[in-house]
Amino acid sequence: MPDKSLADIQREVDDYISQFKEGYFSPLALMARMSEEVGELAREVNHFYGEKPKKADEAENSVEMELGDILFLLSCFANSLNIDLTEAHNKVMHKFATRDANRWTKK
Repeated sequence: MPDKSLADIQREVDDYISQFKEGYFSPLALMARMSEEVGELAREVNHFYGEKPKKADEAENSVEMELGDILFLLSCFANSLNIDLTEAHNKVMHKFATRDANRWTKK
């Protein structure tokens, strides 16, 4: 499978959502769904890397799938607010490169 840019991902998510009459959920609903997914990610990380093993009857899931769910919801959130995730990422990286330039010990 070829690599996808953030713009490709946002377009793919928009193509998927656009086929439904309901369209994107409201920002508040998307925030609630994002919080749910982050909680599910925390649970998976705790099971795989923490001290709390899964119960025998718990469904099999993965950190990878939970991160995928979060990426999908993040794309929905950004699309619904007309935010370009690549541009947002570039702005954040610029902030880190300037504000935090000397914050950490460089290799």
